[in-house]
Amino acid sequence: MKKLESTLKNMMLSLTCITIVAAAALAGVNMLTEATINAQKEQQQQAAISAVLPEHARIADAEQVGEQTIYRAYDANEQFVGAAVQTVTNGFGGKIKLMVGFDADNRIVNYAILEQQETPGLGTHIVEWFKNEAKPGQNILGRQATGQMTVSKDGGDVDAITAATISSRAFLSAVNAAYAALNGGDAMTGASQQQFATPEQVETVSSDAEQQVTNDFVSQD
Repeated sequence: MKKLESTLKNMMLSLTCITIVAAAALAGVNMLTEATINAQKEQQQQAAISAVLPEHARIADAEQVGEQTIYRAYDANEQFVGAAVQTVTNGFGGKIKLMVGFDADNRIVNYAILEQQETPGLGTHIVEWFKNEAKPGQNILGRQATGQMTVSKDGGDVDAITAATISSRAFLSAVNAAYAALNGGDAMTGASQQQFATPEQVETVSSDAEQQVTNDFVSQD
């Protein structure tokens, strides 16, 4: 086979062919893995729903309220026992998606983080920080939800994650939004008439000082 001359036209032709082949290969891989990824996400979601709910016999069809998705649970006698609410907020590193469980009296049963992109070693502590039974100031499990939970720095009674105040504010904002949606919150925003920090307000608390690097980590305090 005759070797192509090294001309601009031939180089562009070669690059175009390589790009087409690479794109086709990526599309093929995506098609092969998409179903598996979606199945894993669905499995994770179902596991999170079960993990945050009180004991139940049946879960009703999902309800959508703004960005929140509500899964109401009932016992064998069809009595409402609680609900799992999937909610989302803007954290320090990006979107935080979590599942929050409430009992019939609006006490927080449990929560599970579905997605997060917070700073490793700092904001990532949201996974367990707020369910630490040894630290009452951190632990929100068993608390009566009001839609107004805030960190102590903002006058509340919840201890923020050390050097990750923005992540902590965002987390509590999501829990507040979940409570609002479950208790007749606005269908578009998930907010009730009660006043609490919204995900949009969380974004405004960031300052230059909160983004300085401390001990090779990005400090949020």
